[in-house]
Amino acid sequence: MPVIDDIDKRIINRIQSDFPITQRPYGTIADDLGLSENDVIERVSRLKSTGIIRRIGGNFVPEKLGYVSTLCAAHVPGDKLEFFKEVVNGYTGVTHNYQRENHFNVWFTFIEPSRDIIQKNLEDISRRTGINKILNLPATRVYKIKAQFTL
Repeated sequence: MPVIDDIDKRIINRIQSDFPITQRPYGTIADDLGLSENDVIERVSRLKSTGIIRRIGGNFVPEKLGYVSTLCAAHVPGDKLEFFKEVVNGYTGVTHNYQRENHFNVWFTFIEPSRDIIQKNLEDISRRTGINKILNLPATRVYKIKAQFTL
């Protein structure tokens, strides 16, 4: 496990839920934390390369942008896992794809302009991979909580 120091923790705490939308966001973070912009950039780069930070990007509410989303679960035999993952990850509307220890062992989310497009994509995935047990689990009600991991 990579080691992070108190400055790394301050940067992580600052950017999790309040990443500045400015012309020079790392400069803004540096000013807020009393650091140099270069130091913040180098530290964030290191934290990304070691896997502590997975991604930096916006989170949007699909419905407010005219999209729909769904959670999918598939039963994929072990010998087809890699191929199935590659096929699913090839769709631009797939935002997450992860394996679980369960009969339905691969879970992924899909965001598209319509439920019809999602259904056609799931049918295409099934046809291409030979995996017929794919559940389409659209949300009927969404509960969002703020996930902030204070270090």
